[in-house]
Amino acid sequence: MILQTKIYDHHQLRQVESNLKAMLEGLNASISGLTTTQRGWVEVSVSGEDEKVALKYLSDNVGFCPSTLDDVARFSSFKGFLVGPFKAKDELKVDLGIASPMDVDVAVPLQRLQAQLCDGRKIALGKFVEIFGFCERLPLHVRVVNVDLDVRRVEVELSERQRRQYVGWARSLHDRLLVLGASIGEVEAAVKVAGFGRDVVGVDSLGVFEHVVVCKLGTDAVGLVPGVGRLLRHAVLSVFSPRRVVGLLGSGFLE
Repeated sequence: MILQTKIYDHHQLRQVESNLKAMLEGLNASISGLTTTQRGWVEVSVSGEDEKVALKYLSDNVGFCPSTLDDVARFSSFKGFLVGPFKAKDELKVDLGIASPMDVDVAVPLQRLQAQLCDGRKIALGKFVEIFGFCERLPLHVRVVNVDLDVRRVEVELSERQRRQYVGWARSLHDRLLVLGASIGEVEAAVKVAGFGRDVVGVDSLGVFEHVVVCKLGTDAVGLVPGVGRLLRHAVLSVFSPRRVVGLLGSGFLE
């Protein structure tokens, strides 16, 4: 099975293995064949008397990828990761883990973003990328709205869960630094060593190696980028700014 978890270097696979063993502790089930796909998705086999229970637990708490197009049904929801660089002006690409009969990224059309985030106003994709911190490796929860098997095209929109997360972030007024590709221990250590301990509320997790540093009110997340980035050169960093989101989209976005 392919989990809805990505790694960004081979050493991170050991942490995933440790996490999985801790999750299945107490069950008569073992994991084996832990490896990754060509695009970094974690693949694992589960066996033992409690195999079905373990698989159900992993499905509910981690999630499995739709490895083929046949697994993608209209109105189904999945966790994926943004694919960069963002060359197109009319859509974002998201990797859901679809690898058969070939790698297929799904599309978030600009019109969907405009409809969901700004009541259809004609705001450029680059502006959404800038103010929401959209970048490669960013996890997104999406909902399938159209599947065309003939041309291998799948269109999605932000799930309601994802949209509400962004609304909640904007309402909080706290800047957020997105750190993608590092463990939570690495992120917390980098914040401390860089001298930002008094500037942050804490660190929230979007995934095993995707985290959000929540800044205190009045702290600009952009100011954390050089210090944290210097210590986590293998990670991708971006910023979510409530002030800029509301400034562009208006207070209606918060409703």
